[in-house]
Amino acid sequence: MKKCFQIHADDNAATLLEDCDGGGVEVIGGSPAGVTLVEPIRLGHKVALCDIKPGAAIIKFGIPIGVATQPIRAGEWIHLHNCRSRVDERSSTLDVETGAPTDVVYE
Repeated sequence: MKKCFQIHADDNAATLLEDCDGGGVEVIGGSPAGVTLVEPIRLGHKVALCDIKPGAAIIKFGIPIGVATQPIRAGEWIHLHNCRSRVDERSSTLDVETGAPTDVVYE
């Protein structure tokens, strides 16, 4: 079975570990244990682990990395066509010297 990985328990997006044409994919390190892709998704790209409403956060690493611009169904590809970045929103919280985020505590 093809695989993807969920980095943090709060993530609603997982990253594909190989090219997938669709169908069942095992979720490593997270919940749910699997997700059914509704379209082909390439290695390294994100898949929605649950339905995500427009305006809701795309969460990876346990932090919001983007915002859904349209409904995203579980198993759909998450990319520029259905979300926008939060980089600009967070840029004011980056440490000027190191570029490290100051709004998130990493353990």
